[in-house]
Amino acid sequence: MATTDLAAQVAARRKERKRRGRPKRLLIHLGLITFGLVMLYPLLWMLASSFKPTELIFREPGLWISKLAPGNYVEGWNALRNPFHHYIINSTIVVAGSVVGNLLACSLAAYAFARLKFFGKRTFFAVMLGSIMLPIHVVIVPQYILFSNLDWINTFYPLIVPKFLAVDAFFIFLMVQFIRALPRELDDSARIDGCGHFRIYWKIIMPLCTPALATTAIFTFIWTWNDFFSQLVFLTDPDMATVPLALRQFVDSQGQTSWGPLFAMSVIAIGPVFGFFLAGQRYLVRGIATTGIK
Repeated sequence: MATTDLAAQVAARRKERKRRGRPKRLLIHLGLITFGLVMLYPLLWMLASSFKPTELIFREPGLWISKLAPGNYVEGWNALRNPFHHYIINSTIVVAGSVVGNLLACSLAAYAFARLKFFGKRTFFAVMLGSIMLPIHVVIVPQYILFSNLDWINTFYPLIVPKFLAVDAFFIFLMVQFIRALPRELDDSARIDGCGHFRIYWKIIMPLCTPALATTAIFTFIWTWNDFFSQLVFLTDPDMATVPLALRQFVDSQGQTSWGPLFAMSVIAIGPVFGFFLAGQRYLVRGIATTGIK
């Protein structure tokens, strides 16, 4: 009887604590929802503005649409030298090459730093980390001279080929930390079975690095899709323009802007980034959460 009464008292106390904690949790959730809506407001405003006539966008800056103008999407799609899908295809080519290049090159470099022993390993690793602090404006001029001598200006090569040379130190460091967390006994077992370094890398390490690879792919996709500066420097031909450069063409030299079509195409441009992020969100969270664990 005493045991039963004690259990009942414990259950009653737990129920009382949950009842008292409900208002606090409700306030926390309301605060998070409010903060989320504030963060989403610019995106919602752009979406609403894409359905407004250009003359009403800044005259009625709220989310309410007093006059619907769905023709902004048709006008924006055909407003430039080429239909907007032409620039989406250009961006897709650059993004696809960059993602594949970073996944292959950065994972190979990360495996070398995490598993191999070679002369100057720590020095090279420190130099690699130091390159993260170099802004792109420092290296863009030497890169332009190099690619100009190779006759690569107005091609996608300057935007894709460097990715196959492991130039993104951030992703190398991310994968190094992830691979170091994997037990070396896996490598020893594979080596006993006759596997070499490349087979260990391809058959064992890479399948276990799915979260880190997904994180690399997502960040590469977002950063490359939204990149404006590098693409502006290397792609001067309007037919080679990507989505960021195409959006810039809606603003002419006199500052006259077709805001409605611009916002409409901006909404379309966000779609692939949003979809890619949602598709790999769980891998992104897992990769970031487990990268620092040793």
